Amino acid sequence: MKKVGKIKRVKGSLRVPSDKSVTHRAFFLGALARGVTRVYEPLLSRDTLATLELLRALGTEVRQEDGLVVIKGRNYRFTEPDRVLDAENSGTTARIACGVLSAQPFFSVLTGDASLRRRPMLRVVEPLREMGAWIDGREEGNRLPLAVRGGPLRGIAYFNKRSSAQVKTALLLAGLRAEGWTEVVEPVLSRDHTERMLQLFGAKLELVAEERGHAVKLKGPQELTGSEVYCPADPSSAAFFTALALLAPEGELLLKDVMLNPTRDGFYRKALEMGGKIEFLNPRELSREPRADLLVRPSGRLKAVKVEPHEVPALVDELPVLAVMMALAEGVSVVRGAKELRYKESDRIKTIVENLRSMGVEVEEFEDGFAVKGTDRLKGALIKTHGDHRIAMAFAVAGLLTDEEVIIDDPSCVEVSYPGFWEDLAKVVELA
Repeated sequence: MKKVGKIKRVKGSLRVPSDKSVTHRAFFLGALARGVTRVYEPLLSRDTLATLELLRALGTEVRQEDGLVVIKGRNYRFTEPDRVLDAENSGTTARIACGVLSAQPFFSVLTGDASLRRRPMLRVVEPLREMGAWIDGREEGNRLPLAVRGGPLRGIAYFNKRSSAQVKTALLLAGLRAEGWTEVVEPVLSRDHTERMLQLFGAKLELVAEERGHAVKLKGPQELTGSEVYCPADPSSAAFFTALALLAPEGELLLKDVMLNPTRDGFYRKALEMGGKIEFLNPRELSREPRADLLVRPSGRLKAVKVEPHEVPALVDELPVLAVMMALAEGVSVVRGAKELRYKESDRIKTIVENLRSMGVEVEEFEDGFAVKGTDRLKGALIKTHGDHRIAMAFAVAGLLTDEEVIIDDPSCVEVSYPGFWEDLAKVVELA
């Protein structure tokens, strides 16, 4: 357990760890490509290391250096693993791996930890079966472990109704080795790191906005060419420090090299809408991803805000810390269309609601979201994280904003995405 004290001011500058989504994809595409890929400043957390270990188990040569991972690509020709592949706690690893394994002419078994084995997999299994892969598992393939026998695939047109970036990525990576066109259509554009990075690795894609939504198409088979990927700082990790700096009594904080991909910047748009003081400095693009430095200052009492269903994909990972901001804003804030939160490392809707209530906040729970009545004072509480890294970090921010003692029950769970979170937090806060 970890006690959190009251903040007096924020200070200094920080580069939070690199983006988890970009790191996962750089590792997978590097292994799939022909030639060598160099990934600069990758995030090396429990989740992304699970991806690296899975790729090693498939015969991929990986060399880790200080601030660099070098991958010798297999050009989609992996070796049959002699053991069960373990995605640990990483849904991204598991679902993308399903797409990769579906194109391989061998048998493999994929599992994860207790939390991941509870998360739904049919959303990716069903379209891969339609492409020609044989996949089976618990609950007719909806739960890990999954057994996969891949082979020749055919392209399909698929409507990705949940706008899941993991499903889109799995189908596109399978489509690289499939015959004919693979098309994924989404009602709301999900994070588009895969499309950007595929083009960086030389893939030919068609991106179309049409009446049904946003479509991405590719014609297989295609080869990828090894590349250099410069990973930006994770906007989801930076969101915790942004929220803290906006709500702090005084000071200012510079967050360096933060990715501002338009499919991922929803939190920052909402923070500005709430009256947050954020300046975007030195905007630039590297490895096809836009980024900037963020100067964040205390903003006084924020205003309530509403998150509509179509806005959720661009800020889904930031909703726990946005809920903390809502708890200290003036008025009633509402989130709808976020049922996907129930299928994360914890049931995040339930966990957010329970922990806010324990801190004295009035919250109404919906099946697809919540409504938060803002207050000017949070109470001390024992925060039950349920092993969820984003809950732990969000309520660490809340704990720094109350006069009473807040205890995080499982501080180590932050290692999933941000191994140095507690150390970085100590660097930029001065306690009262």
